Amino acid sequence: MNKIQLGKILQFQRGYDLTKKNIVSGKYPVITSTGIMAYHNEFKSSSSIVIGRSGTIGKPQLIKEKFWPHNTTLFITDLKENDIDYIYYLLLNLDIEKIKSGSNIPTLNRNHLHDIKVLFEDKIEIQKKISSFLKSIDKKIKLNNKINSELENMAKTIYDYWFLQFEFPNDEGKPYKSSGGKMVWNEELKKEIPEKFNRMVLKNIDGITVITGKTPSTKEEDNFGNDVMFITIEDLKKNTFIVDTNRKLSIKGANTQKNKYIPKGSICVSCIATIGEIAISTENSQTNQQINSIIAKEIKIRNYLYFCLKNIFSNFKVKSGNIFSNMNKEEFENIKILLPNKEVLDKFYERINSLLIKIEKNTKETQELISLRDYLLPLLMNGQVGFKD
Repeated sequence: MNKIQLGKILQFQRGYDLTKKNIVSGKYPVITSTGIMAYHNEFKSSSSIVIGRSGTIGKPQLIKEKFWPHNTTLFITDLKENDIDYIYYLLLNLDIEKIKSGSNIPTLNRNHLHDIKVLFEDKIEIQKKISSFLKSIDKKIKLNNKINSELENMAKTIYDYWFLQFEFPNDEGKPYKSSGGKMVWNEELKKEIPEKFNRMVLKNIDGITVITGKTPSTKEEDNFGNDVMFITIEDLKKNTFIVDTNRKLSIKGANTQKNKYIPKGSICVSCIATIGEIAISTENSQTNQQINSIIAKEIKIRNYLYFCLKNIFSNFKVKSGNIFSNMNKEEFENIKILLPNKEVLDKFYERINSLLIKIEKNTKETQELISLRDYLLPLLMNGQVGFKD
């Protein structure tokens, strides 16, 4: 490997101006510093790598189709016959966010990038070996995410069919409502519900405890470490199960607030700033003050509440303040839940639990793959790890 200026192995160009008013609906994605903004009827590039230039200096985006690079980005116009996937991983290995200028708004000039010296593998066959190996990991990560999305959609469909349409199987295995199952009028909901279903506030459900999180003193640096998962809103987004967190507490920090521990299997719900992000913890953890966690003694109740709350918050109109939209603990505990009878709850558990087990398993495997990729990436790019002939 040789150390060489980045500008010797590729060329960046600033993206093209395009406002939302000027976009004509089409099939070509408009790529900004954070992703796809819209679809336009014209394109300016194809099969290239894009990075954020202003606003957000993000990770490289590999685009293998025709697209319009937005003026908030830089994009590669010349790869100088190098493997595009290898170059993508090479850029991913750089800490691009630190290579920026500007004060109030971060900006990145292409000359800043062109001047960077990097260790570079110039043999195309080795470039392809490296990129092929890393792509195989990313491909498995993508597959796991796709499977999990399909499993979650499957579980949600079952929940909707059983508890929104009330077509859970009756004693004969037939859909309850359409097969003449007894329904009773609920004045509060202004609709009929199954006879044995109960309308209850969350805190009155048997075996339910709610804990509001807290952040240990940030003045004590040793309150934070790598011992206890510290769940924040970002950790909840797009996850069914939380298998890792962006921040962690030390044992010391967590033990300054022992009453804030939540066990494995707790439902974590964001209630400040961003309302209604929901995920399930996979080990003893703590959360910050923006999250209320439901601890359920029975996994059957937990599984039902997870999907029930997802449905409630998808349609929930939160109260708004001048800056944030908040839901305090009392309001959260008094959310009203339509609770099925034990027989239906048992059947739902039998139908849904295997799906959740698969989702959790895939999520943990994905996290292991991400850790492996992130560990090997700098080693491969710096030549510390290679391939046998």
